[in-house]
Amino acid sequence: MEEAQSKVLYSAVQPSGNLTIGNYVGAIRNWVALQGQFTCFYAIADLHAITVRQVPAELRRHTLELAALYIACGVDPARCTLYVQSNVPAHAELAWVLNTMTYVGEMERMTQFKDKAAKHAENVNMGLMAYPVLMAADILLYQTDVVPVGIDQRQHLEIARDIAVRFNNRYGETFRLPEGYIVKEGAKIASLQDPLHKMSKSDENPNASVYLSDDRDTVIRKFRRAVTDSDNAIVASEQKPGVTNLLNIYAAFRGCTVAEAEKEFAGKGYGDFKLAVGETVADVLAPIQAEQKRLLADKAYLSDILSRGAQAAAHTARRTLLKVYRKVGFYRGE
Repeated sequence: MEEAQSKVLYSAVQPSGNLTIGNYVGAIRNWVALQGQFTCFYAIADLHAITVRQVPAELRRHTLELAALYIACGVDPARCTLYVQSNVPAHAELAWVLNTMTYVGEMERMTQFKDKAAKHAENVNMGLMAYPVLMAADILLYQTDVVPVGIDQRQHLEIARDIAVRFNNRYGETFRLPEGYIVKEGAKIASLQDPLHKMSKSDENPNASVYLSDDRDTVIRKFRRAVTDSDNAIVASEQKPGVTNLLNIYAAFRGCTVAEAEKEFAGKGYGDFKLAVGETVADVLAPIQAEQKRLLADKAYLSDILSRGAQAAAHTARRTLLKVYRKVGFYRGE
């Protein structure tokens, strides 16, 4: 346990609108458990958010809402470093240096760049292309050992490692090489309307995603409309992606295994099953929503937490940045 506690873990989420139950199960809920095992840096990634056009006032509001949500879900600022990415200038500063170590062809091959460029054809900016370099800077600044990653983030972690190796080979040992931390259970929650694809906060179909801000009636209504199939058996299988997705969600929020969920609903119809899933999810979300609302009523408290978090993060990040500046030959007046 002592060895695990000495390791550094980094993770971040963008404040770009409503988070889904997939974000909760796949990321934020795991942060709560991991903060007891690692030295954790948890960021609100607003620098990443502006690669897509944002309404400034909404971005500021979403940033504070996300901070309150983190804490409402159980992230403890006393046990981790919680901060806003843009409040630590070293992120952008290191990203510039790492840009000079990164090749255009590498960025053009990134899957998420291709996807986002297709979705935002009117705004294919350099920030969108260099997104993985900033992510590499986020990770490498804190000499991170482990990064919780989903399937869609593995490519970004790999490029971060490639950049670190390239820098270390050129300038000498500087960055620690981060490893991926794969959360197996509940790592992927699919769309309620298209269970072959991941649930997304940007899905155009309002019934496809369940948001952490959805009220009880909305949650239950969305689950009632969830796609299943013509076979009424409530079992998990590749041939039943809709039912399997609902079983995964139920198990994740009920705290049981999929096999246990299958036994619980054996012989029952889809109507009862969907209602039970919806009610279970709503029961978990209700206290989180209430606590988030309470925290948002005290903006001074949230601002103080984020300010102290930024100071702590900046202290650690600065040590790495100064080492990088010295290695590349920047004159510091020393």
